[in-house]
Amino acid sequence: MPHFSLPELLIVLVIVIVLFGVGRVSKLGGELGSAIREFRKGLTGGDTDNAKTDEPSKTPDTTTK
Repeated sequence: MPHFSLPELLIVLVIVIVLFGVGRVSKLGGELGSAIREFRKGLTGGDTDNAKTDEPSKTPDTTTK
């Protein structure tokens, strides 16, 4: 198994940026990050963001009409 050092990884990164452009590489990075985030949410079995937003809706409505 070959081991890549920092200069080799930087050369590969420069080649990828030249071939695809900075915009596409940053878009792919963002999509990869969101995919990893969703995968981790799936592993934990819950999404804490929605649980925090659901709490105020559970309070009973005390307004009268």
